[in-house]
Amino acid sequence: MSKIGKKNIIIPKESSIKIEGSNLTISGPKGTKKLTINDKIFSSKLVEGKFELKPLEKKIDKKTSIMWGTFRSLVNNAVTGVSAGHEKILELSGVGFRANLKGNILNLQIGFSHDVNFNIPKEIKISVEKQTTIKISGVDKELVSKVAADIKNLKPVEPYKAKGIKEKGQYVLRKEGKKK
Repeated sequence: MSKIGKKNIIIPKESSIKIEGSNLTISGPKGTKKLTINDKIFSSKLVEGKFELKPLEKKIDKKTSIMWGTFRSLVNNAVTGVSAGHEKILELSGVGFRANLKGNILNLQIGFSHDVNFNIPKEIKISVEKQTTIKISGVDKELVSKVAADIKNLKPVEPYKAKGIKEKGQYVLRKEGKKK
């Protein structure tokens, strides 16, 4: 039995789930998300503001148990995304490191001889609060995390002076410089 899969998903009052065979349409104040669940393996139903996902067969093997937990997490992330949204905060640390928005392009000055331009996907909203703080938000957790990882990958944090782009709260393992 999957520990995660057994838990029911509580649906907030402003959100709703529509079940059409193997397709789920999750809608809320932030937007809508569509998911597909394998209906040959799992059955899904709504019970009094809770969403249940159960395997069809009585005997559950290891693969079904793993997939059960995965699908439950995907549905839970979608419900959280359409009701509250997902967000990641990135910090730029380094002398002269700046970020600013130009339409749907994020312009970064991160220590190169040229500016780096990052195209923002339509489903993602990026705001630059300070020149060194980037806030990425959206409905889809996977897409928000991917955009954050792509931006962090432009200038990874180096271990000597901790210069680069990192997530808020990320611990950087510092190294000692060379000795004379």
